[in-house]
Amino acid sequence: MIRKMSSLPGDLRPLIAVCQMTSTSDKEKNFSVCSGLIREAASRKASMVFLPEAFDYICDNTEETLSLAETLEGVTVQRYSSLARECDVWLSLGGFHEKGPCWDTKISNSHLVLDNTGRIVSVYRKAHLFDVDLQSGVSLKESKYTIPGPGLIPPVSTPAGKVGLGVCYDLRFPEMALALSQEGAELLTYPSAFTVTTGLAHWEVLLRARAIENQCYVVAAAQTGSHNPKRSSYGHAMVVDPWGLVVAQCQEGVGLRYAEINLRYLSRLRTEMPVQNHRRPDLYGKIAMKPTV
Repeated sequence: MIRKMSSLPGDLRPLIAVCQMTSTSDKEKNFSVCSGLIREAASRKASMVFLPEAFDYICDNTEETLSLAETLEGVTVQRYSSLARECDVWLSLGGFHEKGPCWDTKISNSHLVLDNTGRIVSVYRKAHLFDVDLQSGVSLKESKYTIPGPGLIPPVSTPAGKVGLGVCYDLRFPEMALALSQEGAELLTYPSAFTVTTGLAHWEVLLRARAIENQCYVVAAAQTGSHNPKRSSYGHAMVVDPWGLVVAQCQEGVGLRYAEINLRYLSRLRTEMPVQNHRRPDLYGKIAMKPTV
């Protein structure tokens, strides 16, 4: 909607908000935090608000994680749908614990996009699962309770541009980002709950690399701080522009930052340096998206 966009002479630059929070197993408290951030962003006329992975909850054991999961028709999604409609904003719900047919033993880590009427316009289920056992003591096995997604989702048209959907660990796979950008993505989004160890080493450099390689904006909402005695997240939610410049970044604690998405600037960069046209699939093959059947 035009009123949702801040403008400069001869240019329209939609405003987005990227959020940072500390989820716990208390779903009601988590919703209260998220709804406050969304309302604050709406009051600033943001057209789209990005929430992190596990915005609904983070537990310290598999049993509770499975027991709290809901379907897309459940109460949690209904509440966010109402909130999107009330605030007249689009929402990126970056990692919802979705109950499915095998909900007693497995769930999906699902990234939902809701439009400003509250309708679900896209659902991407996380393809790359975080199974690591680091010498630093970090040990997480997402595959113990999560089903890997069956395919990629075409970029979704939003007031901020065409958004390619990923979740957290997907950030480490440049083939996925390339496939989405070749399908027309102007923004790549990686809602995350990076560990402190991996975040300190890799978070910013990976986000900037995906932006530069694909000449896309990269939007990364993030979890931060201590969720429970077993788990903490790095934070530093940020937005990176297509040149690789960090244009917005959260510091410590719960909060949000704003960024203007300048698609004319993006288009100019792609024209001046047409990286996509310079690729040599005859030498190393072609990356192509295989959407969900």
